[in-house]
Amino acid sequence: MAITEYFIRFLQRRDTLSPRDLEWLRAVPTQHASFAPGEVIVPADRSANRSCMMLRGLSARSHSLVGRPKERVITALHVPGDFVDLHGFVLAGLEHAVIAVGSVEVEFIDHFELVEMTENFPHLTRLLWMATLIDAAIHRQWLVAAASLRSSAHLAHLLCEIYTRLNAVGAASDYQFSLNLLQRELADILGYSPIHVNRAVRDLRDRNLIRWSGADITILDWQGLASLARFDPTYLDLERQSR
Repeated sequence: MAITEYFIRFLQRRDTLSPRDLEWLRAVPTQHASFAPGEVIVPADRSANRSCMMLRGLSARSHSLVGRPKERVITALHVPGDFVDLHGFVLAGLEHAVIAVGSVEVEFIDHFELVEMTENFPHLTRLLWMATLIDAAIHRQWLVAAASLRSSAHLAHLLCEIYTRLNAVGAASDYQFSLNLLQRELADILGYSPIHVNRAVRDLRDRNLIRWSGADITILDWQGLASLARFDPTYLDLERQSR
């Protein structure tokens, strides 16, 4: 397979790709793989020779706690178009695993292909750098949200972010998207108990901000949800400019 079009959309939302850039991206070979819910996509503590891009579904960055291997902390969610472990291209190994949330399809690209890119395509190299910086900005914003928002507002911020990221690559529209997360997984992400998450979901429903059925979410009042969350998408760097 060729590189996912979602990743190309991720880049084109933020910069203009030359015909040469697009030709290389669409020609570079990738290996397709599917994963069942809970399966490890990228293992921790191993030097990798390829990097992984999301094609379908949702994945999570999962950290195991020392001395408590059955417990985990989720520090990131990855949507279609994301390079989930691009930093592993230059690091000796990863301190976390990437796991499938629901059914997932990914594409792997060999690191020697990325070496060719960095040696022969300086503009694309800068855009890979940009992608890792956006990933870091999302992580920082999660810390800010955890420190400043509580319960319903914190959940509202997560929903605003995920929808915005999906919409930016054409994987969601009309304020509708799927979030295949169990309440205990939401609890892991937000740092609450499943009971508190249940109350937060119910509160957003009672305010007529969202409709949530199974994995399907419809945002009924975007302005209201974003206002409650104090959501500002600046950290997602969605403005197109030359880099």
